[in-house]
Amino acid sequence: MTTVRIVEAAADRPRPASSSSWDDWGEKAPEAKAMKHHRWLVEVVEVVEGDRNVTAVGDMSAHDVWHGPTIGSRAMSIGISLVEAYRGRGIGAQAQRMLAEELHSQGIVRVEASTDVDNVAEQRSLAKAGFTLEGVLRGAQVRRDGRHDLQLWSHVCP
Repeated sequence: MTTVRIVEAAADRPRPASSSSWDDWGEKAPEAKAMKHHRWLVEVVEVVEGDRNVTAVGDMSAHDVWHGPTIGSRAMSIGISLVEAYRGRGIGAQAQRMLAEELHSQGIVRVEASTDVDNVAEQRSLAKAGFTLEGVLRGAQVRRDGRHDLQLWSHVCP
């Protein structure tokens, strides 16, 4: 039996090494480095013949986004990174749905995620996780290779 779980990551706990072409940021802004991120590890728990194996297969982060000055205008923007060997198995969709539900339980009504317009795998994952595509943020992100359009997705608590 295999299950996916997310656990809050302590600041000193190492994150699994993962990378993708979407993470080639280039030089980061000092203000972005100072931004507070909440972190979770994505773990796969496998029970084989009574033995329980827990493997960290990725990590997720969330940071505040304010759409106005009132507490009800606070949203969280999430991101995920999985070790390549664990991609394409539905783990990311499960983990992102679990994180959205956890944030909703903490009173966050709106959870957002953005992804490159060409990142079809993440778009499928967000849809499976229950997120809704809201539109395209034109020219919203700059990475080492230039400016990119993003899709904005949301998971809103009923």
